[in-house]
Amino acid sequence: MGIHVPTTPAGRAALDAIVDRPSATLVGLDFDGTLAPIVENPEDARAHPDALPALMALAPEVAAVAVVTGRPAEVAVRNGGFAGVRGLEHLVVLGHYGAERWDARTGALTAPPPHPGVAAVRAELPRVIDAAGGGQGVRVEEKGGRAVAVHTRRATDPQAAFDALRAPLTDLAARHGLIVEPGRMVLELRPPGMDKGVALLEHVRETGAASVLYAGDDLGDLPAFAAVEKLRSDGVPGLLVCSGSTEVTELAERADLVVDGPAGVVALLRELAGQLGGSSRSA
Repeated sequence: MGIHVPTTPAGRAALDAIVDRPSATLVGLDFDGTLAPIVENPEDARAHPDALPALMALAPEVAAVAVVTGRPAEVAVRNGGFAGVRGLEHLVVLGHYGAERWDARTGALTAPPPHPGVAAVRAELPRVIDAAGGGQGVRVEEKGGRAVAVHTRRATDPQAAFDALRAPLTDLAARHGLIVEPGRMVLELRPPGMDKGVALLEHVRETGAASVLYAGDDLGDLPAFAAVEKLRSDGVPGLLVCSGSTEVTELAERADLVVDGPAGVVALLRELAGQLGGSSRSA
């Protein structure tokens, strides 16, 4: 079975189903913290250097690969180096938690119009951040006019700044019809209605996948974990993988398999590609 063995019966059953029938498998992956290491400046985030080769080996063996991210789809495509890569024809990037979609086969990007609340929130953010005493080292990230993220990783005390800002930013978002998505030293203000679980379930239905693997690292991935758990209750095998870190433990507690950050995710994908390639050649 390889060196990556799920610790739960459901996880082991899902891995068996994936290996037995890879052509009916959907592989879902978060980007930041899963395919790409977390960095202080989100604009500097790039996929792990071995991620693209691993995906190129894996994607032809499965029904579909979906990168499900809170980033704008075009940013994830650029930072992941996914465009124009041979072997990634089955890949899609579901950006802004599934509100946007980029297809590798066509290069087409589809996206809804921006929510008006995002611009309103952006205009008020400096005042709200200053009033909460969180201005020093706090960074605001624009997300293509469709969301805005407040990062505290560079603050003198990142966790204290995060805690001080959470309530006022939640109030600000609610006044403008948005929600707050907390993550690893980041609070993202975005429109409601879409999350990674909704996006993953919709893509499972679209592809007709009969088994699923999903890997994530942060609180925004919990809805995707819940979606896989729902699929399992409906008889669809699902493997939950946590890209482990010391900052978020909730996913590790629910995962079938915990790996060591993006390097561990890449090693898992590479190992799985080897298994599936061997099984398809022997079939």
